[in-house]
Amino acid sequence: MRITVYDVLAILSDGMTHQEILDDFPELVAEDILAVLAYAANREHSVASLKLQ
Repeated sequence: MRITVYDVLAILSDGMTHQEILDDFPELVAEDILAVLAYAANREHSVASLKLQ
C-alpha cells in the first residue's frame, strides 16, 4: 500500500501525532514523516518564489 504525501499531510493537519501515524501505518518510519514535511516546505517555498517573480 502506498501512502501519498497529501495523505500524510492531511493526517497531520487532523491532529494525529507522528507516533499515532507510525502506529497506524507500520510501513512508515519517522524519517518518512520528516521527508513529507520537508517536501511540503520546499514545494511551498518554490510556489511562493514563483509568485514573487
